[in-house]
Amino acid sequence: MKERLKKLEAEVLDALKGAKNIDSVETLKTKYLGRKGPVSALLKDLGKLPGDMRREAGQAINQVKVKLEEKLDAVLMELKAANRAESLKSDVIDVTLPGRKSSLGALHPVTSTLDDIESIFLKMGFEIAEGPEVESDYYNFESLNIPKDHPAREMQDTFYISDDVVLRTHTSPVQIRIMENSKPPLKIIAPGTVYRRDSDITHTPMFHQIEGFMVDENITFADLKGTLTHFLTHLFGAKTQVRFRPSFFPFTEPSAEVDIECVICKGSGSECRVCKGTGWLEILGCGMIHPAVFKGVNFDSEKYTGFAFGMGIERITMLRYGIGDLRMFFENDIRFLSQFK
Repeated sequence: MKERLKKLEAEVLDALKGAKNIDSVETLKTKYLGRKGPVSALLKDLGKLPGDMRREAGQAINQVKVKLEEKLDAVLMELKAANRAESLKSDVIDVTLPGRKSSLGALHPVTSTLDDIESIFLKMGFEIAEGPEVESDYYNFESLNIPKDHPAREMQDTFYISDDVVLRTHTSPVQIRIMENSKPPLKIIAPGTVYRRDSDITHTPMFHQIEGFMVDENITFADLKGTLTHFLTHLFGAKTQVRFRPSFFPFTEPSAEVDIECVICKGSGSECRVCKGTGWLEILGCGMIHPAVFKGVNFDSEKYTGFAFGMGIERITMLRYGIGDLRMFFENDIRFLSQFK
């Protein structure tokens, strides 16, 4: 055993003389002192020795192991110190140079637009409400006067989790949840994430909407027009022209689409690809809340009336900043996002 230890020690020290860098010394350490090395093998062989020899042999093996570890570690420390010294000589730092400034981030354009929208409505006395993104079929469709056989469901391109559970296709379910647990007067906006099975330069499977509604006695279509006109002229500028066109939504009657004067061609329509020559851009949908919706939440439609509206935040952001592809909002390209500081 002593001869084997003496030979092993000499072998390691001889190999160490040829090790010129940290990697080669680390390799030697693993080779000789690792779990599969000769020192570990000697310790495993102790069981084969007679009982009176095991203790002495074990002590001898451990002494050689400690000696080799100390020698290898000492060489490693010398090599590392030499590397640091060489690095300090080559990496000269000019302490007179100005420091590197940290780059400040900025709000995402969609977040900025949503903040501006919320601010306008809050100043008009509206409150903010939220609801779940995973919705029951009842709240997403049926409570909004869209029964299971209604053709309007085809407009939604819905993600179904099960027959009765969906990823909400709009934030309108928040309207129902609020009316179930509150009494008029109500002035609510409900921003949030919605999901539809659609993807191109103007549609993404996940996007943001904001629903708004007002319920009280004697609410008329004139209140709806006044509220939305005030909102749009504050968001896009006091000179923005606004028009209402008849439309259809199952949960409002009468219903309307709201257009603004094209922000690109300023309403001229001359060779404008954004408004396709019309001079107008569709911006949101709205209408007077349908009596069937009031019936579902036990509101007396003879006493109360109300209006509702909804809009896509990304679409408004595209118009505000002249962005041509909706998908850019979700690609996290720092070159794109840095323009909105």
